[in-house]
Amino acid sequence: MSAIAAYASDVAFTPAVKAIQSRKGSRRAYALQEQNGSWATSITSDLRSFIEAQTSVFLATANASGQPYIQHRGGPAGFLRVIDEQTIGFVDFAGNRQFISAGNLSENPQAHLFLIDYAAQRRVKIWGRARIVEGDENLTRALTPDNYKARAEQVLLFTVTAWDANCPKHIPQRFEAADVAAALDVRDKRIAELERELAELKLPRAT
Repeated sequence: MSAIAAYASDVAFTPAVKAIQSRKGSRRAYALQEQNGSWATSITSDLRSFIEAQTSVFLATANASGQPYIQHRGGPAGFLRVIDEQTIGFVDFAGNRQFISAGNLSENPQAHLFLIDYAAQRRVKIWGRARIVEGDENLTRALTPDNYKARAEQVLLFTVTAWDANCPKHIPQRFEAADVAAALDVRDKRIAELERELAELKLPRAT
């Protein structure tokens, strides 16, 4: 975020953005939001719970010439770790080894995390700066999920500048396959239990 920024949301609401907001009629509402506190600049307990429950994240970077790139990263719940109120860390597991995000960050540390929970219809946008850490075995070990079969390539540390949670409008509701399977298992067990009870009620009573 620029040193002359008046509000945390200025990381996204540049003069060009504000001009379009004014032209389209939304600037007044966002100006009021700014005056009432703007966006949060540190990780709250609620945001921490949301982050560490996710199994997926999108990381946006850009190279020195401004060409953007978005990369998906996934893992078991907890692979995204809140280290402190300003820092998020995760292990970058070996993939296709293109290293586009790493290359971008080596010349432009500005980055963005986009998290979306389809089941809860909630999305969170996080602006900040990121850096790659290589060869730190203790940090890698601390951030690697237990019993996850993947090879750690490096660690990414993300420093939060500002974040915003969007409304659920237009987010399709989808569910994780494991959650659906667990719900169906509970249902099937309940059906089996009810069928046993019904069978017992149908047994002839001794006279």
